[in-house]
Amino acid sequence: MPGLQKEKFIVPIGPQHPALKEPAHFEFTVDGETVTSASVRFGYVHRGIEKGTENRNWAQAMYLLERICGICSHVHSTTFALGVEKLAKVPAPPRAQAIRQILLELERIHSHMLWVGVAAHEAGFETLFMYSWRDRETVMDILETFSGNRVNYSANVLGGVKYDLGPAQTDSIKRGLDYLEERLHYYMKIVNSDESFLRRTRGVGMMTTAQAEELGAIGPTARASNVARDLRVDSPYLLYEQFPVTIVLGSTGDLQTRFVVRIQELFESIRVIRELVNHIPGGDLTVRFPRRIPEGEVVMRTEAPRGGLFYFIKSGGGENPVRVKVRTPSLRNFMSVLVGSVGHQLADVPMILSGIDPCFSCNDRMIVVRREPGKETAS
Repeated sequence: MPGLQKEKFIVPIGPQHPALKEPAHFEFTVDGETVTSASVRFGYVHRGIEKGTENRNWAQAMYLLERICGICSHVHSTTFALGVEKLAKVPAPPRAQAIRQILLELERIHSHMLWVGVAAHEAGFETLFMYSWRDRETVMDILETFSGNRVNYSANVLGGVKYDLGPAQTDSIKRGLDYLEERLHYYMKIVNSDESFLRRTRGVGMMTTAQAEELGAIGPTARASNVARDLRVDSPYLLYEQFPVTIVLGSTGDLQTRFVVRIQELFESIRVIRELVNHIPGGDLTVRFPRRIPEGEVVMRTEAPRGGLFYFIKSGGGENPVRVKVRTPSLRNFMSVLVGSVGHQLADVPMILSGIDPCFSCNDRMIVVRREPGKETAS
């Protein structure tokens, strides 16, 4: 009828939803089955970790920050430790730095393999999900052999690491990597040749290089769109200058390319770990570290499995931080989900969302700016 306006139909997903393992609220406006706009709301699991660091000493704060994310816990404690060591001007010994780097790359293998399973599950590919999670146990067993823990490894101390790499740990790493490398060749074949898998991923969630730059995408999500950005290469830390990684890039920027890029990154991680294990420096594991950190502030950036991790650390010259601000990579990548979903079928949304390897709990540390006439405050 003339003058009749078409109403919008909004499909809400979350904060409690079977497809979401963590709480977030999405709203997808659809025309039939096609997504026309999307929005997201976070803030359901704000745990106060950043504020909690202000009431703990430097060592306690590190173990608290390690619990921001269970999948990439070591990169959080390492980033914080590197920042505090930079403030104190007390670097960790070379052997400790090598062990930290080995653990970071093992953690990357763990994270990427977990993601392969989750993304395959969202595509309905339960066989790949079960296989990848079964093989993921291999790297978790390695980490347990080394540190005694399978999730939060607690391997770092300020000024070094707790655990040395002995013959038992070295043999465990070498055997595990040999097995994983063989399995990864199988996964690469699957993501490049399985017809049902390719129908769900090829050409879905496309993001060009220009779009990735404009939306601020980082990590494997951006590298799948041919954005050559990796902090291990751009701003090396630990021993990444002596044992460098090669950036893995894709060109098409769709979901299938994101699978390929992540699996190729695992081959690169395996290569770097082998080099580190075979040429690990000798020396001490720790150095004497002060309880009070000199007054100052520092920014520390590392490459987490999902992308660049940013830490701002401020010291007032005491035994505890004045301010710790963390920006996790998922927050940078979520805009690509909202933009990339538009124009796709609603059934593609779970795959597009899982394509960035999201972590909702990582995001929930926020600043609220209250603007009042004549003044501006933040809390």
